[in-house]
Amino acid sequence: MKAYITDIAAFLPNAPVDNKNIEKVLGMVHQTPSRTRAIILRNNKIRERYYAVDPETGRLTHTNAQLAAEAVRRLRPYDGFTPDQIECLCCGTSSPDQLMPGHGLMVHGELASSPCEVASMSGICLSGISALKYAALNVAAGISANAVATGSELASTFMRADLFNAVSPERADQLESCPSISFDADFLRWMLSDGAGAVFVSAAPAPERLSLRIDWIEHLSFAGQLETCMYSGAVKNEDSSITGWRSLAGAAGAESFLVKQDVKLLNREIISTIVNRTLTRVVAKHLLSPEQIDWFLPHYSSEYFRQSLHDRMGEIGFSIPQERWFSNLATKGNTGSASIYIMLEELFHSGQLNRGDTMLCMIPESGRFSVAYMHLTAV
Repeated sequence: MKAYITDIAAFLPNAPVDNKNIEKVLGMVHQTPSRTRAIILRNNKIRERYYAVDPETGRLTHTNAQLAAEAVRRLRPYDGFTPDQIECLCCGTSSPDQLMPGHGLMVHGELASSPCEVASMSGICLSGISALKYAALNVAAGISANAVATGSELASTFMRADLFNAVSPERADQLESCPSISFDADFLRWMLSDGAGAVFVSAAPAPERLSLRIDWIEHLSFAGQLETCMYSGAVKNEDSSITGWRSLAGAAGAESFLVKQDVKLLNREIISTIVNRTLTRVVAKHLLSPEQIDWFLPHYSSEYFRQSLHDRMGEIGFSIPQERWFSNLATKGNTGSASIYIMLEELFHSGQLNRGDTMLCMIPESGRFSVAYMHLTAV
């Protein structure tokens, strides 16, 4: 596939917010400090994150489209580049500013750039990598000479204190013995944050500096076998079906927009889906061995999953030593569809990559259990 990433940019709004100051930005539920924040942060190991929120007023400083547009403006694939030269713009997010028009069109509007093909990808974490796959295939097929893909999230709009009820003392006490419940709606506000990333894709590598060849992107959904796990704009019923917000009235309709996860289902299925269901197929299809991978970039929502992921990969004979893992979750936070872009941007500009280095990127989505793997080579 003749598609190369020749530059990567990221945009993280405002100053980093450390663990002590999260509630100053997002607010306290019922004006009471959280009993669970410290426990959750101890498990997810996030030290800093970014919010598109003015800490003094609580007002948004950026829309989601503005976050993505700012990341695009920071691209420098060659001297003199401007957004007017983009031929195809592909944008993914799980938190668009509106239901319609599509998110990609709103990003294009923020850029106020020349006419081009625009694609909007919806979903959760995979919406960002789906945008990148669309961009890469568009360039590889010769439809466009270049393409820009973005992933962006405005998670803070789901995390405001006024949307939440206080956590019961009994439920808070469960956290010590069962850390996985931190993935329920009450606790996700300590785990998600805002940010955007963008990549420039062309049909040839940059002539005088490092580029990343996109070797392949594999994307598998297991929605035909597994029920819904992470959702917003809906409620999950006792029979595991989903009822969307348009069928709900009053308070139920408003509460349905909280981001929720089925914790028991998540714990039972996520590692098996990432490794046993997906990685085994990718390894067989591409004849991969762990010795061929110089860098492993796993997008996980919390350090809580890291050791389990490592151990399960070892069980299938694909153990990558953790010194070859790259993650910036601790300093950049979990930015959903933007996370893989923000990880790649930091590594790409770090000076640590050498020509010939290979990267295996892993992006899971618990929405209805889908996983993407991407293989890149530095050239």
